[in-house]
Amino acid sequence: MTRSRAVVIGGGVSGLATASLLARDGHEVTLVERRPVLGGRAGSWERDGFVFDTGPSWYLMPEVFEHFYRMVGSTTAEHLRLVDLDPGYRVYGEPSEGAADNAIDVRAGRDAVAALFEGREPGAGRRARRYLRSATRAYEAARTSYLYNPFSSWRTFLAPSVLKNAPAILPLLSRSLWTMIRRRFADRRLRQILGYPAVFLGTSPFDAPALYHLMSHMDLVDGVRYPLGGFRRFADSLVEIARENGVTIETACEAVAIRRDASHVRGVDVEQSGGRRVLEADIVVSAIDEHHTETVLLAESDRSYPKARWRNQVTGPGAVLVMLGVADELPQLRHHTLLFSNDWRDNFDAIFGDTPRVPDTPSFYVCMPSATDDAVAPSGHENLFLLVPVPPDVTIGRGGVGGYGDPAVTKIADRAIEQLSAWAGIPDLTERIVVRRTVGPGDFADDFHSYRGSALGPAHTLRQSAFLRGRTRSRRVPGLYYTGATSVPGVGVPMCLIGAELVLKHVRGDSSVGPLEEP
Repeated sequence: MTRSRAVVIGGGVSGLATASLLARDGHEVTLVERRPVLGGRAGSWERDGFVFDTGPSWYLMPEVFEHFYRMVGSTTAEHLRLVDLDPGYRVYGEPSEGAADNAIDVRAGRDAVAALFEGREPGAGRRARRYLRSATRAYEAARTSYLYNPFSSWRTFLAPSVLKNAPAILPLLSRSLWTMIRRRFADRRLRQILGYPAVFLGTSPFDAPALYHLMSHMDLVDGVRYPLGGFRRFADSLVEIARENGVTIETACEAVAIRRDASHVRGVDVEQSGGRRVLEADIVVSAIDEHHTETVLLAESDRSYPKARWRNQVTGPGAVLVMLGVADELPQLRHHTLLFSNDWRDNFDAIFGDTPRVPDTPSFYVCMPSATDDAVAPSGHENLFLLVPVPPDVTIGRGGVGGYGDPAVTKIADRAIEQLSAWAGIPDLTERIVVRRTVGPGDFADDFHSYRGSALGPAHTLRQSAFLRGRTRSRRVPGLYYTGATSVPGVGVPMCLIGAELVLKHVRGDSSVGPLEEP
């Protein structure tokens, strides 16, 4: 194999994973990251003994992590200490009379799920078992034939594995996830437990195809885990692996243009320490926001997509993040807690509808890793991370530390704290906060060049999923590749690891549809 020079743009999960796979495959790799720290959205923030993950917090699809680690000659156990969460999460519904007596603990396993569903709706236990069997079939079909499929030619659509698994996939594309759930279950909370994973995909259960009921295999069958030390420990492991494999990493180094000649990509212009230089390359991988790459780093004639693509894109939600250090313990919460309002249609219409607005009574997510990990908060204190979905709109503003931040972000954070206090029965929550930081859509745009300030990238609607979501390989510039949450196969840490492998397949000219053989 010819030893090619590769430049990877972006030091998040996809960038680090791609750099490691290419370096291990014999290429000379340089990774550039515009920020002074690595990890991308899988970052962290520390203050007064509290250590917050600022991005991913759900450890799902463990076999994808294990496969990646094995691809670089290691194992998950060599880098991470995983803890099974039991229950996987707690749900609070909107209290009818202000009383916080409606907590539902959700445990993994078909028996536990069937018992929970039967206890709330007679006959639902049996239907839940069938639903989960279907979710597992769809998940295995997607993982073995579609997620790792480069779709590099028409032949990949006709591969035996793809055709074999088509009956488990195609019928689920003609209706929405919510339609599938509604026809099987009547209880509002049970419907929401099955529908909320659509938010992980940057969309709503009303718009996501029923195919994505496969997400229920991940949390309800396979279970939820947590890497001690948080996801920053996972990000650190990627940095370690990249360096061990000889990747040159340059931080505070921003890519400002991608160069090409008449036939091929030729390098990347970067700015660092006030100067500008060229990193010559035979391979360039953009592991940053695809919109920024297409509209800023490439000349117009080199862009794979017309302007209409971006105007018509259904963008995933923005987010207001609230990091709180809280005095004393909070037994009302679990490691993961979800707050579900009654009117989901209004919630999702507020974010994805024709006239976007911040929901009046939002459904949102709370992570309390101090329930599992003693290292993330001082003794006797709790570490809270709130994620409040909002429209993808940079004008909502930016956050800040303490009481600082733009007015809209501050208001959203204040209301979320009040809502958590009331719904979970923590009347003195506000008075117990000793550390506070907020992040808004404007921060996502500033830090990650995120299109419209989205926290997740394009929504996983039918027309923005799988090979319809985009391409790993540029249509116009040979040698230029895309990966990351805004590209293929989609949102989430496991998808970013798979996206890195898709780049490796394209570089190798490998059109196989499943995971690569592990060395």
